[in-house]
Amino acid sequence: MLKREFDKSKLPSRHVTEGPARAPHRSYYYAMGMTEEEIHQPLVGVATCWNEAAPCNIALSRQAQSVKMGVKSAYGTPREFTTITVTDGIAMGHEGMRSSLASREAIADTVELTMRGHCYDAIVGLAGCDKSLPGMMMAMIRLNVPSVFLYGGSILPGRLDGKDVTVQDVFEAVGQNQAGNLSECELEKLEKVACPSAGACGGQFTANTMACVSEAIGLALPNSSGAPAPYESRDAYAEASGAAVMTLIERNIRARDICTLKAFENAARVVACTGGSTNAGLHLPAMAHEAGIEFFLDDVCEIFRDTPYFVDLKPGGQFVAKDLYEVGGVPVVMKELRKAGLLHEDCITATGNSIGEELDKIEREADGRVIYPVETPITKTGGVVGLKGNVAPEGAIVKVAGIEPQHQIFTGPARIFECEQDAFDAVQNRAYDEGDVFVIRNEGPSGGPGMREMLATTAALSGQGMGKKVALITDGRFSGATRGFCVGHVGPEAAHGGPIALLKDGDVITINAIEGSINVALTDDELEARKAVWEGPRKTIYASGALWKYAQLVGETYKGAVTHPGGAAELHEYMDL
Repeated sequence: MLKREFDKSKLPSRHVTEGPARAPHRSYYYAMGMTEEEIHQPLVGVATCWNEAAPCNIALSRQAQSVKMGVKSAYGTPREFTTITVTDGIAMGHEGMRSSLASREAIADTVELTMRGHCYDAIVGLAGCDKSLPGMMMAMIRLNVPSVFLYGGSILPGRLDGKDVTVQDVFEAVGQNQAGNLSECELEKLEKVACPSAGACGGQFTANTMACVSEAIGLALPNSSGAPAPYESRDAYAEASGAAVMTLIERNIRARDICTLKAFENAARVVACTGGSTNAGLHLPAMAHEAGIEFFLDDVCEIFRDTPYFVDLKPGGQFVAKDLYEVGGVPVVMKELRKAGLLHEDCITATGNSIGEELDKIEREADGRVIYPVETPITKTGGVVGLKGNVAPEGAIVKVAGIEPQHQIFTGPARIFECEQDAFDAVQNRAYDEGDVFVIRNEGPSGGPGMREMLATTAALSGQGMGKKVALITDGRFSGATRGFCVGHVGPEAAHGGPIALLKDGDVITINAIEGSINVALTDDELEARKAVWEGPRKTIYASGALWKYAQLVGETYKGAVTHPGGAAELHEYMDL
């Protein structure tokens, strides 16, 4: 590659590398072994969520080295740094889950502060576990610098008795064990083989859903999200990502040039047609908020409503991320969407080319097994559905991928639980009836605090064979691995006096995912009367620290549960300071 010359007078790093006044700053760079040439090149933050908390993150540091090689090959100077993650699989089912959603904001904040403090000119961000993907992309959009995102890759499926298994099977096996249908010995055999490698959960759970989003929205290079974490081929994508960010600097293409309203609509399409995680209904509005774009839960669900579901992935379907990669990955999925006229082709991507130009290069077609042709989808509407009604005036969301239409309408008496643990205890003790509608409240972003996921409870129900025989609604969240009739993100949350706070045992609730409604058989007058005597939000034990701070700042779920005013309120551009 011919040596590139960059005009540092227009880049943030001039504040730490150029002119006599910056001699002390340069002395720090010399202390780290940098050459004069490297100091005066663009400085690229290579941000990873590497840690030893979970397999999702364990391969990120190695991949970052390849990113740095790519940056160097294109005459940039990479500066690696790390941020936190909270891994949902380990945080699940106990108080640790309260830290999960709050970690998304902490990731975005810490990446922003590191970039600002050191005046880096661009970012390549690597992430592996659920909240770290949107958190990293939120930082990119917030800073509005040239940005390339790279997913760390999915875990390989385990094998037991001739079948692929994932961590979802282990969670559900807990329920089978509690029901007396699986011995502890069999459970131990499964837990030892279910997760055989580095990488994030293999089904179309939140990590892989948001990895698909990173490609669909244009922040990641085409097909970069697909290869499993252990594959050496990931190094080539990493190196290409490092080189790509230098082209973006050269052409002054920034994150918000890529993340437009049309790009968010493309991303929502890909979530819908792959039966992705309901958490996308939280993360897409939060990412849009960073750009000053209003793209709320309603807007996401509107796209879900008229997008066919045609990619057969777990938990609703049969296959995992590795299978999708082997049949062509997200680009082939987007080609199918394009055939149906459901894609904005003019959106720019991290390659510097448009989506349409990139898709023109893709020769593979839908295989008919993992990716169905769009003309013959699994179902005609998306795998995720939005709901509204007198239980959720601000909306709610449910994943229907894999649920037959006859099971998408559910009416039953409310069974009230004041927190997730109470519901989990009832499931363990079989203290519920077939036909009940579990109402798990006080688990919203503010009232929880932290908006916990309920996978332990839903997986235990599935393991007991009751996944289709009861329904759940909550102002908290469900894991991307949840299956069954589970309604999350009910808003307003109980802590804000939403109708979910006013429900009582025995109230008859009807959830209709076909028409998109969720209602309780109570008049407006009855709900108002209950509101008048409501005693206010339940007190939590989090009266100080990070979760207290989060509870004070966090906004409505339908807007993405964000903690600051966002791009619309900005009075400056970081790149132009």
